[in-house]
Amino acid sequence: MNLYVADLHFGHKSVINFDKRPFYDVEEMDRVLIQLWNSRVSKEDDVYVVGDFAYHNEKPHSWYLKQLKGKKHLIIGNHDRKLLEDAEALKYFESVEHYAEIMDGDKKIVLFHYPIAEWNGFFRDTWHIFGHYHNNRNVAYEYMKQLDRALNAGVCINNYSPCSFNELVRNNDAFNMQHKQFIP
Repeated sequence: MNLYVADLHFGHKSVINFDKRPFYDVEEMDRVLIQLWNSRVSKEDDVYVVGDFAYHNEKPHSWYLKQLKGKKHLIIGNHDRKLLEDAEALKYFESVEHYAEIMDGDKKIVLFHYPIAEWNGFFRDTWHIFGHYHNNRNVAYEYMKQLDRALNAGVCINNYSPCSFNELVRNNDAFNMQHKQFIP
């Protein structure tokens, strides 16, 4: 099965406040993220990390990666520079790319860390899975939520764990409904 996740930010203390994550400290966040990952992922699953695996982490990237089940694929995010410099950590990934086009069942999917206004296959039923803006409701969010086949894989709106395609659809719909602007 293919699973998707973005913006884990393992080891990043400041992201707890930035995202209003429900964790007391970085140790709790890391422990829970690893637990949730492993409760969802089997060793045969392909997990696409759509950027920002870890940031400002004190523990080595490999410390996290060796604990995580599944066949991991990294779509490089803006906070993955140090991960890319870590040869030991890179051994845990099946692939490392800036951009990827994959199939998930009968669905064509474009994976890129940043939300794209139009992607390859945009007019031919291709989906786009991205991360980057976490759970923020900024200009990019307001634009992307209008697109029928664009899905945010950020952990903050996806129960802090990797999700299947169908779960991403449900979680994005629920997040968008929570933040629908009602104009009287």
